[in-house]
Amino acid sequence: MAQHGKKMLEAYKKFEKSKRYELHDALQTVKEIAFAKFDESVEMAVRLGVNPRHADQMVRGSVVMPHGVGKVPRVLVFAKGDKEREAFDAGADFVGAEDLAQKITEGWLDFDRAAATPDMMGVVGKLGKILGPRGLMPNPRTGTVALDIGRVVREIKAGKVEFRVDRAGIVHAGIGKVSFPIESLEENAQTLLETLVRLKPATSKGKYMKSIALASTMGPGVKVDETVVANALK
Repeated sequence: MAQHGKKMLEAYKKFEKSKRYELHDALQTVKEIAFAKFDESVEMAVRLGVNPRHADQMVRGSVVMPHGVGKVPRVLVFAKGDKEREAFDAGADFVGAEDLAQKITEGWLDFDRAAATPDMMGVVGKLGKILGPRGLMPNPRTGTVALDIGRVVREIKAGKVEFRVDRAGIVHAGIGKVSFPIESLEENAQTLLETLVRLKPATSKGKYMKSIALASTMGPGVKVDETVVANALK
């Protein structure tokens, strides 16, 4: 059995571990029991009724959080010519082509998100083994490969979050910081949940939203009543 520290044990005493809270109350609880000295992120985990081993049940996408996620990511863009200037003007931190690909091949990964124009995918494709496992590979399905690269950069900087269901059928995503007002966290959470509902595969049968949990970076998980959430999203 895992051993918990004193602060974690104190946090567990402040709520009912087996209770499924309404979304607002769950977020309030997460804020109240957060104990780290830094501004912790608030994470949401949603277990879906899908089998990720089947290609037609893979849930993957992106969503722009209305209130951001509390961190402005360092964005790298693969682009040339006018698109290079467009990316820089939109706020990209690094823009280039073969030069950036070479740096990455040599081990440089000092960025948080990556995007590319379609004509650069020949260069980007060779970096799949490096960027893919780290979740940094530009992909048309998540909106990070596009001709209007300026829009892509602005969305990422504003709080665009990418997500992908894992092998256990769970989607993990950050929805903000503990310091955020409860209303901002709730709106971000609702936006993510609405997006997941829209992405429900046609082949997914039975209960789609099986369970939802919220937690701060260091804190314990708080269960959310998924039936109330699902009914509200209908």
